[in-house]
Amino acid sequence: MESRRLRAARLRVGGRGGDGSRARHSGPAALRFRDTDTVSTLGWIRAWLVFFVLALVASGITAFPLEWELRLLADLLHATPAPDLVPGLVEWVERVRDAIIATNADYPYLAYGTDWLAFAHLVIAVFFVGALIDPVRNVWVIVSGMIACAGVIPLALIAGAVRGIPLGWQLVDMSFGVFGVVPLLIVLRLIRRRARELASGDAAA
Repeated sequence: MESRRLRAARLRVGGRGGDGSRARHSGPAALRFRDTDTVSTLGWIRAWLVFFVLALVASGITAFPLEWELRLLADLLHATPAPDLVPGLVEWVERVRDAIIATNADYPYLAYGTDWLAFAHLVIAVFFVGALIDPVRNVWVIVSGMIACAGVIPLALIAGAVRGIPLGWQLVDMSFGVFGVVPLLIVLRLIRRRARELASGDAAA
């Protein structure tokens, strides 16, 4: 004996609607279309989350070899017209590079602080694994990430001013929060759609 859900699905797809009109699609093909649409929503959620997690991991890993990266960045800038076009940027990169070189030579233990910064990015990425598995139940992770992105802006403005960071570099730091919130906004919208699909019984149990 067929289940109530199957009978309801057949009525929705192959029968008449509540207003007595004939449904636009009928038969198994329509059911397959609805299932594909549901999988597409979940697939897009996971695709955006994978992108966000990879970005977090990359941000964390690149916070370890700062001295090597700044040496490389300074060399690359000098291999381009940057010294003539944006001399202030080149001067700032060189200043930070020299400071890190001197600090690592005389006070290497201070780099332990940026090691923890890198580790924090990796830890945050772990929380998004839960959203990958069950995005609707773990939507709080997405909201928390959006709050963290918003917090980047006042942190960059306040701490950057206190620490003497140039305004241009503060804007670069703030851009991480601005660009970071975009995929999370997309994911949040998709999760709400997914929740509606589950609530209406269109998604697979």
